[in-house]
Amino acid sequence: MNELILIAEDEPEIAKILDAYLVREGYRTVNAADGQTALDQHAILKPDLVLLDVKMPKIDGWDVLAELRRRGETPIIMITALDQDLDRLQGLRLGADDYVVKPFNPLEVVARAKAVLRRSGYANNRTLLRIENLEIDLESHLAKVHGDGTSMSLQLTLTEFRLLAHMAKAPTRAFGRNELIDACLPGGDALERTVDSHVSNLRRKLDEAGATGMMSVVRGIGYRLTAA
Repeated sequence: MNELILIAEDEPEIAKILDAYLVREGYRTVNAADGQTALDQHAILKPDLVLLDVKMPKIDGWDVLAELRRRGETPIIMITALDQDLDRLQGLRLGADDYVVKPFNPLEVVARAKAVLRRSGYANNRTLLRIENLEIDLESHLAKVHGDGTSMSLQLTLTEFRLLAHMAKAPTRAFGRNELIDACLPGGDALERTVDSHVSNLRRKLDEAGATGMMSVVRGIGYRLTAA
């Protein structure tokens, strides 16, 4: 899995529990402790799913939900202590995809997240990869680095893009140079120093765009895209 889930929850313990269970299932997560931060994170990171608490500081969950629906069709699961039918209906009317009432079993939330992603078509969509602030579109052969309200496209050669896309599918795995040659330089000059040159250029472009600390050397093996 590579889906990114935004946890918009102002209670630290609940956010921590949800984060732990989702990460254990293979999802990537980002947290927001208030409504304004949730909207900012959504605009920058484009998460695949939002877990949204109703009672949020600064901007409440209903207003966040309404704004997210104006922006697009990101799947949203409302999480709240409110259990009245009227509240459920309001969430669904505003465009929520599902509704979970506190106290809840974290495993139920994970199951609902999987179901919503599956219904929305995200679970099988592997054409868009996201690692930290890096976004890679496999169909359009585009890579972007997102910053504070900004987005910078990387000007990559075909080989550099192939290397980045190949490693992004398993970003914490160590890739050997020979494997990278076979996967990303078909028909090319199969020399380890050729891979080193391409990786060096790719690392420089990532650093310049703001995706720093990527493409680390794994001694005796080759390279890893990211440490975590």
